[in-house]
Amino acid sequence: MNKPLKKHLFSSQINLAKFSPASEEEKSQQEVMSESTTFFRDGMKKLMRNPLAVGAIIVLVLLIITIIVAPMIIPYGYDEILKVGGKRDKTAANLAPFTWSENELKYMEETGEQLFPHIFGTDKMCRDYFARVIYGTRVSLSVGLFASILVMIIGVLYGAIAGYAGGKVDLVMMRICDIIYSLPDLLMVILLSVVLRETLGAAITGTVFAKLGTNMLSLFIVFGLLYWVGMARLVRGQILTIKENEYVLAARTIGTKPSRILKKHILPNCLSVIIISVALQVPSAIFTESYLSFLGLGVSQPMPSLGSLANEARGALQAYPFQLVFPALMICLIVLSLNLLGDGLRDAFDPKLRR
Repeated sequence: MNKPLKKHLFSSQINLAKFSPASEEEKSQQEVMSESTTFFRDGMKKLMRNPLAVGAIIVLVLLIITIIVAPMIIPYGYDEILKVGGKRDKTAANLAPFTWSENELKYMEETGEQLFPHIFGTDKMCRDYFARVIYGTRVSLSVGLFASILVMIIGVLYGAIAGYAGGKVDLVMMRICDIIYSLPDLLMVILLSVVLRETLGAAITGTVFAKLGTNMLSLFIVFGLLYWVGMARLVRGQILTIKENEYVLAARTIGTKPSRILKKHILPNCLSVIIISVALQVPSAIFTESYLSFLGLGVSQPMPSLGSLANEARGALQAYPFQLVFPALMICLIVLSLNLLGDGLRDAFDPKLRR
């Protein structure tokens, strides 16, 4: 048995005899209470407790897996006109989902070979509609992600410089933002499409940009010129508040370079705003690409996007409504899932909404 600790008569130390060793239960409770965590880990825990956000993540993961795996399984290309026995099958136009054409049925009956079904039917050009919807979804998602990354890079850099510099630099940079914000994006896309078609049309022939076309290149340029303004304003507002904190002032006092202060002390504290803005920018970019493709200002034929597929199906809406339902349903599914995910990220990572 341990002897009780005694305090010397003239000692200024705390009387340790009044304390007793912690029990095993108290030790385990302290370990649970003092569990180390980070801002990102804590935010992800809150996100996983949001059922709508978790459902949106599951839907998006399934969509991404589908657009990656499906082209490896289905034997049809997005621009491939159906053929039977090496000849074009003219009876395969506008087939309903999970049906075969007359020539395909005759071919299967004669050879005994089972052809891959047309899951979403075919279009008026005798092309498999499921393959076109899958590739259209891939194009729309790629455009949304690329545009959001472009907006994030430009907006974060511009807003960080304006917010940290302050003064006249901030005043001039924000007036430039006001001018850019007043420009009509749709008009800019139309004008750039006409200009690029005349200037770059022949230059990009035979390159990887030829598949995208001048319309899609003009759309990317407009995203790079116009859509970063909102991100820049949000980042600038956050930096104006953060740069007055004590740790930033201490870093300035010891002579830390402004670039290092921005990289190590300020931008990490703006992470919540950046994550939320990017998550909400992706569905906006996808929807913008879809309605521009619907107007004929998107990707060039024969490459499909969800907007161009909806535009093609509009003419035969009464006779073949399924051709409009599938791309429209895919657009709604993607935009809704990304919006729910963005709301969940905002609730999880925004410090003002934390409890």
